[in-house]
Amino acid sequence: MSRRFPPIILVLLLVLAGCASHPADQDSTAAPDTEATFPVTIGPVTIDRRPTRIVSLSASATETLFAVGAGKEVVAVDSQSDYPPEAPHTRLSALSPDPEAIASYHPDLVIASADQNGLSAALAKIGAKTLVMPAAKSLDEAYDQFVQLGRATGHQAEGESLARQTRSDIDKIVADAPKPAKPLTYYYEIDQTYYSATSATFIGSVLSRFGLKNIADGNDPGISGGYPQLSAERILQSNPDLIFLADSTCCGQNPQTVAARPGWNTLTAVRAGHVFPLDDDIASRWSPRIVDLVRAVAGALAGAQ
Repeated sequence: MSRRFPPIILVLLLVLAGCASHPADQDSTAAPDTEATFPVTIGPVTIDRRPTRIVSLSASATETLFAVGAGKEVVAVDSQSDYPPEAPHTRLSALSPDPEAIASYHPDLVIASADQNGLSAALAKIGAKTLVMPAAKSLDEAYDQFVQLGRATGHQAEGESLARQTRSDIDKIVADAPKPAKPLTYYYEIDQTYYSATSATFIGSVLSRFGLKNIADGNDPGISGGYPQLSAERILQSNPDLIFLADSTCCGQNPQTVAARPGWNTLTAVRAGHVFPLDDDIASRWSPRIVDLVRAVAGALAGAQ
């Protein structure tokens, strides 16, 4: 099993990536279902020719690159890119990228979630382009990144198809999910110190599709970049109907450990058996596997009926 960032470091990564500028689509009128021609311009970056040596410093981008058919061109991925299994895993850091270490893989294209440590300028000296794909804040932004990564790698048709299929799958799952008469409240746990995610985040926007009410929102869903640290008292007072655990794999949290916390056995979610562990990796990424997360939430709602 690969080493994972501690949950609070993951929060900082997501906030940092979310502060990066989103690459604008300069050629959004391109005809659908056609292969990208080069040069391709995505935001401030012009890719002159189809890349043949790609380095990915983003776990979400790594998954998407393989999903659009660009896996054969990926020569290295960062230490957190553990899916798919065939991805060329390395010790490269996404949190603190080392341009010299990245350059040793002779990339012509580097995908990153933020331009840190002067990364793009340093890699430009060896002729490599750096494409920044920041943390998606909504499903629409995730779909757009599927398309852009397809275009950037010469797999435009596959990127567009992936975006359409993912959107269709998620829309159907949401449409078919149970519709409670009264909106259910939920607490989304990132770690055992009660860091959570509001509706202003990517994961919060996904859960909002089901009509759920987030207890972390308070009066300002944008507080702390969308990742506030709640108190046990606030969670107990809010008494959520559902609890989602995004710290199950990393930190061993499950319905039993939650019920053992002081006072938590009185919560509606705990008493009703509505505490749902999630796959930590899928829950922290804006990759095509978000369909699996949406399906898990739908299953939780079905179980809560």
